Formats: sequence, structure tokens, C-alpha cells
Amino acid sequence: MSGTRSFLMLFLVIVTGLLLCLMLVHAGSARRKAVPALTMKSEMVKRFGLTDLCIFTDARYTRHPSMADLHTPFQSYPLSFEHFPSGSLMPPPPHLRGR
Repeated sequence: MSGTRSFLMLFLVIVTGLLLCLMLVHAGSARRKAVPALTMKSEMVKRFGLTDLCIFTDARYTRHPSMADLHTPFQSYPLSFEHFPSGSLMPPPPHLRGR
């Protein structure tokens, strides 16, 4: 019984080690593929002096849809009124529309 458990443990360690190596290889190749796009974007940011994407200026949770802070779920509830008009203009993110 003890030999089976140690074999299982060794197997799991080897499998997780291989998965870790594969993740590191994938991250390296994805980073190399993204270099041209990141270079172009960083040059644009330097040229125009941009800080971040600002779609609306009225509320911090409507400025950038993917960069909301952790308190936004507690700022509204199902029967609350929308305080800022941009909240009614901005559609939900694509990954939430299918729910």
C-alpha cells in the first residue's frame, strides 16, 4: 500500500512539473509574439502622453470597464437609480452578455 502511494505522489510531482514547464514555455512564446504590438502601443502612449483609457469621466467605475475597483458591486443594487448617465450608455462587457 505504501509503495502505491509513493508512486502516485511521484507521478503527480512529475506531471505538475511538466505542466509548469509547459506553462513557462507558452508564456515565453506569447511574450515574444506580443512584442511588436506592445512596442507600438508604448510608442503611442509616449507620443500622445496618455495615462490610461478614459471613456467616461463622471464615475470611477465607468472610466475603464475592465479596470473597475473592488467596491463597485456594493455601489448599486437591483432597485437603485443610476446616478451617472454614462452607466446607461455603456453596455455590459462581452463576457457577461451571454449569462
